[in-house]
Amino acid sequence: MKKWTFFLGIIILAVIVVIIIDKVGLIGIMTHEDLENAIEVVDIETKWVDKYYQPWPPRLVLVPAVSFRIKNLSEEPLRYINFNAIFRFKDDFENLGDSFLAAVRDTPIAPGEKSETIFLKSNYGVEGKSLATFAANPQWKLVIVKLFAQSKGSQFIPLGEWEVSRNIDFKEPEPVGTEPEDKPAEKK
Repeated sequence: MKKWTFFLGIIILAVIVVIIIDKVGLIGIMTHEDLENAIEVVDIETKWVDKYYQPWPPRLVLVPAVSFRIKNLSEEPLRYINFNAIFRFKDDFENLGDSFLAAVRDTPIAPGEKSETIFLKSNYGVEGKSLATFAANPQWKLVIVKLFAQSKGSQFIPLGEWEVSRNIDFKEPEPVGTEPEDKPAEKK
């Protein structure tokens, strides 16, 4: 009887270990070739977004950003995919900034389906006093973003390289206590 209890305990422990290893993502390791053939970058958009804004004294820090979706080209659901974006000025060897995101986790991407929008922004950017100062700012040069993906067990693979557009996704708030010019005066 003791012998059977011991073997039953070993089997239960082995099943628990296998379940834990599967949940952690160590079973079914995807090679970088498999990952490269399984994903396609779609709906890519680059822009500049605010990292920091203060109205007085005026200070605005804009950082480059990229948003995209991935399409699953494989026959298996995709899960556990990490993304890394490296931002740098064109013709410069040093990075301006980077961003890492563990994007695909609990909800896998089914074969032939697209992911939710994935958004990565640089941790460093360009500083100015207001939106108007950026057009003439010599530090606001053309930025390139390189995008990489990695899955459990694979190396990072390059997904592509894009120029960051000069579109700014930020609007300065109206100064407090001012009336819009086109609003008709109220009659008493």
